[in-house]
Amino acid sequence: MWFGAFTSTTGFFVQQVAESWYIYTKTDSPGLLGLTAFLNGAPILLFSLFGGVLADRMDRRHLLIGSQILQMSAALALALLFFTECIEVWHIMMAAFTAGLGQAFGGPAYQALIPSLLPKKHLPNGIALMSIQFNLAGVIGRPIGGAAFKYLGATTCFFANGLSFLAVIFSLLVVRVKFVPKPGQGNMLFSLIEGLKSVFTNPPMRSLMLLSVVTALCGVPLLTLLPVFARDTFGLDASGFSVLSAIVSLGAVIGALAVARLGNSPGKGRRSLRSQVLLGAAVLLFVLTDNLFIGAGLLLICGGAILAVFAMINSLIQLNADEQMRGRIMSVYNTAFRGAMPIGNLVSGLAADKLGARGVMGFNGVTLILVASYFLFGGNRMKDL
Repeated sequence: MWFGAFTSTTGFFVQQVAESWYIYTKTDSPGLLGLTAFLNGAPILLFSLFGGVLADRMDRRHLLIGSQILQMSAALALALLFFTECIEVWHIMMAAFTAGLGQAFGGPAYQALIPSLLPKKHLPNGIALMSIQFNLAGVIGRPIGGAAFKYLGATTCFFANGLSFLAVIFSLLVVRVKFVPKPGQGNMLFSLIEGLKSVFTNPPMRSLMLLSVVTALCGVPLLTLLPVFARDTFGLDASGFSVLSAIVSLGAVIGALAVARLGNSPGKGRRSLRSQVLLGAAVLLFVLTDNLFIGAGLLLICGGAILAVFAMINSLIQLNADEQMRGRIMSVYNTAFRGAMPIGNLVSGLAADKLGARGVMGFNGVTLILVASYFLFGGNRMKDL
């Protein structure tokens, strides 16, 4: 599963660099960067909860294979459009929405499948390991994407991503899991309500979901708006932008290693809040600097901090989830975390058209610090998890 996911995620980052750089250089619009990211994440916001219900009613591997085929089709369609020189920006947006549909139904199944592959005591390390593969793929895939876009063209980037999905499909066909949900029985809507109730009647779980929403709304847009900083602040080309993106991923790998080192030790709630304060401070300092090397160092910190927040929240949710409801609980998390991303990207992108990327991300940095401080110094139980 790790090597299959790593191969596919590397292809995803190769495409992402080409996609982001093509849109921004073609349109000069941060708003369209945000809109594309919104369209990719909107299906997660709309359908992920139903994906969680399906993940508790069928073999999660089969659901994941279907989602991979859909995403592969979107990437290969874009490769064909670039090859025939018929590509338009709206084509990329529609493909982003299609890929998001696959992620909406595959994401909860993927999250719920991980605990079926290893003992519960090793679950936090397993989650950190999967986070490492995602971000290590970014360290490798983003520079490859920048170089491939510059020297080989966008067609190569999108075609490589399309082929990379075959690695995940193969791994899902050969992997054996310890738990397969029973075929679905009863009303799907009732199952959905049951999953929502299990989350929102649990105060610490509600706080974990809220923190993930704030981090996604205010922290993730830095990555979406990074082409603006790369070109307009630091004067870089596509290759330079891809290196800055890779630095964020490298920081996330370091953050994941730090989380893995902690294992299943207590205090994850407090550490996640401190990590969000660090993220907000690093974002604030990044928007204030014009020095490329200082900016790169701050991006390294941002990558590590945002990974630490999400990895520890994910671990706490997984450790407290019932196996029979894991798909639904993780779909709520997927909706909160991945669903908030498109809203944050859209709002930040449109606001950057009017106020500038620096002003928007500066506001986001302050918000991250204030929300984390409220949980850290208030009476909320989350800090004691």
